[in-house]
Amino acid sequence: MEVLTTSEMERADRLTITAGTPGFALMMSAGQAVAEAAMGLVEEGPIMVVAGRGNNGGDGFVAAAELAARGRDVSVILLCERDSLQGDAALAARGWKYPVLPFNPQAIGKPALIIDALFGAGLNRPVKGDPLEMIEAVNANGAPVLAVDLPSGINGTTGAVMGAAINAVETVTFFRRKPAHLLMPGRKHCGRVRVADIGIDPRVLEEIRPQTSEIVPQSWQKSFPVPDIDGHKYARGHALVLSGELASTGAARLAARGALRAGAGLVTVASPRDALVVNAAALTAIMVRAVDTPVEFAEMLGDRRFSSVVIGPGAGVSERTRDFVHTALSAKRGLVLDADALTSFAEAPERLFESIKAAEDAHVVLTPHEGEFPRLFSDISNKHPGRSKLERVRDAAERCGAVVLLKGPDTVVASPDGRASIASNAPPWLATAGAGDVLAGMIAAFLAQGVPAFEAACIGVWMHGEAAVEAGPGLIAEDLPEVLPAVFRRLYDEFGIEY
Repeated sequence: MEVLTTSEMERADRLTITAGTPGFALMMSAGQAVAEAAMGLVEEGPIMVVAGRGNNGGDGFVAAAELAARGRDVSVILLCERDSLQGDAALAARGWKYPVLPFNPQAIGKPALIIDALFGAGLNRPVKGDPLEMIEAVNANGAPVLAVDLPSGINGTTGAVMGAAINAVETVTFFRRKPAHLLMPGRKHCGRVRVADIGIDPRVLEEIRPQTSEIVPQSWQKSFPVPDIDGHKYARGHALVLSGELASTGAARLAARGALRAGAGLVTVASPRDALVVNAAALTAIMVRAVDTPVEFAEMLGDRRFSSVVIGPGAGVSERTRDFVHTALSAKRGLVLDADALTSFAEAPERLFESIKAAEDAHVVLTPHEGEFPRLFSDISNKHPGRSKLERVRDAAERCGAVVLLKGPDTVVASPDGRASIASNAPPWLATAGAGDVLAGMIAAFLAQGVPAFEAACIGVWMHGEAAVEAGPGLIAEDLPEVLPAVFRRLYDEFGIEY
């Protein structure tokens, strides 16, 4: 599903209005959607609407009038003088036939629900003065909050908190989500997000051409690999995982297990000879081959049946690991670089980027977490509110020439061509040792089956999150591959695939 920046959403509104739908009609639909959500949140008790001077406040006035018409006890607090409102917001305020309360935190009282219609998604400067005091008072009140479009104080494009922000239990947004509904910390302030249809024709997206989406099955369904009834294991690809030394072999085995469960027809662990017995004893369906040097690795990759490679989990931070990476890139296979493979280039990241670009059309995915990202992209890793995680990952992908997947509760995947996607389905218990190793193997499995790098990363991220949901609290990394069959079954049912 497409995700629109605040400027793209404004354009969607303009295109709709130009096509003949009055802006006030859109506001009426938005306000009615907010009222409907409010009715669902509290069945009785007073409702307080905190309205701003812009269109967000206009939505609040429409919601207030609709709720009052349904017999609810509603009050409105307004940031500015009523007579100073302009445009559609002024029209909406005329529809409210009752007084407005002064913009004073004491006026909130003890409502059953507060509707936050103070600021919309376009906020781009820190909240100060009276609005700051009102936001703090709303949060301290204890009543549940329903946010209109986005909790006030959140930047709609970056997800940053602009000084202070409303903590909502639910947010009603319109037409499409904005990045802040998915990116942290904005997502944490939104609560449950409800997307309302307010009459914007989806065909406006053909002109806007947004390059950001949410990682959901509908966005990559066409790329999802389904085995043919007359297929065989070699048709599903052969993933190769590089193991570390004797004391650090577990991460590679986690990646290998993830690759096998995610659909690779065969998986082999390339193991140092001194770790061969350990790996062989711990693996059954996964094969083990002795590989000590980049030369041996290159000879192994001379077999074209190896279709994807994972380097990094437990590999060790060393020149040797760098040499293995360059060897894999020269072989032009699908390649996932994680953990130690990334840190090994910390002192000279340009060497990695040059090698990736020299590989020409290689399907390469880098999977750093926030601790590893600045080792490769130090100048674009800052936390400045003006630069979102989405923008940082996009910049990184363009710079290095590979798909970059920056892990976290709001994992972002970006392609060098500008496409980007944000995940929102990972539960908090997915943050556990070894989970990233399994993800690297899963992505390699999709690369092995011929899925392009961006789609392979997105499928892997979504299934990784769903596997964690399936496993539940108490999850450890070893659980993730074991619950993948249940995730596959749900996907097959959703896509209408027989099994």
